Amino acid sequence: MTNPTTIERTSGRELVVTRIFNAPARIVFEAWTRPELMKRWWAPKSIGVPLRSCEMDVRVGGTYRLEFGHDGSESMAFVGRYLDVQPPSRLVWTNEEGEDGPVTTVTFEERDGRTLLTVHELYPSKEALDAGHGAEEGMPEQFEQLDALLAALAASV
Repeated sequence: MTNPTTIERTSGRELVVTRIFNAPARIVFEAWTRPELMKRWWAPKSIGVPLRSCEMDVRVGGTYRLEFGHDGSESMAFVGRYLDVQPPSRLVWTNEEGEDGPVTTVTFEERDGRTLLTVHELYPSKEALDAGHGAEEGMPEQFEQLDALLAALAASV
């Protein structure tokens, strides 16, 4: 049984998503910071567009580039830079694919071998948050995929 994903708009510019994962914080953090793991869960399978490339330099000032698509001719990239990296408890990054991208903060709080994950997105305006509603729709599925990856990683240990 998986844990529920809670999504809440806490203000006109803020979205907060929470979920408990049945894995230690260090493992959940690795799934968010190791490209080979991120590629296995980040893209919701229902959209039918794979994460074809994942480049991550996970350090303060480092950058990331996530490219979705079936081939290079019809791909879409998400880019940004890391503002704060505190393994295994906190990641903060920018979303720079457009001027209305949020700053995303993810915290990993370990509780008895499980991890409370909180994703906080702060948008520059209410309009930007309203336009970015796709994240709200995709996160529950992404987190189901992350659950499956974490279970597979635990089974392989």
